[in-house]
Amino acid sequence: MNVASALRLKKVGLWLALASALILGAVLTLQYGYGYAPCKLCLTERLPYYAALPLGLAALFAPERFARLALGLAALGLLYGAGIGIYHAGAEWGFWPGPSDCGGGTGANPGQVADFLNALQTTKVVDCSVAALRVLGVSLAGWNAAASFVLASLAGTTAARP
Repeated sequence: MNVASALRLKKVGLWLALASALILGAVLTLQYGYGYAPCKLCLTERLPYYAALPLGLAALFAPERFARLALGLAALGLLYGAGIGIYHAGAEWGFWPGPSDCGGGTGANPGQVADFLNALQTTKVVDCSVAALRVLGVSLAGWNAAASFVLASLAGTTAARP
């Protein structure tokens, strides 16, 4: 086992876990602290970070072979997240339509229309094609795509590097 390689794997595992925790902390703070309701795609974009956090910790503490596997799996998941982020940002900019079921709620039975209409008064429907917040002209979905791609590149190249 190469000591420099093992240290690099552990360092990247730590960075991956910390970055994932910070990103998840930021979006949860926006959601619960500032009232930004996530749409269906926003929630889907979080999944790779939920997986990358423990995979980064696994890379930090596991033997080299398993650390490479953990970082490789994290890279694949984060590439998926980058793709979802690009799709979401493109839908927000109107480059293509978003998912038809985004923004949700459920249908009502004919006997429950009054209850359904009352629920609509207090339910905030979130549309995937509308950016809730833009920072420096880029929506959160765009920032997510960039962050996911950078973390996937870091994890993937480290896992593949001899």
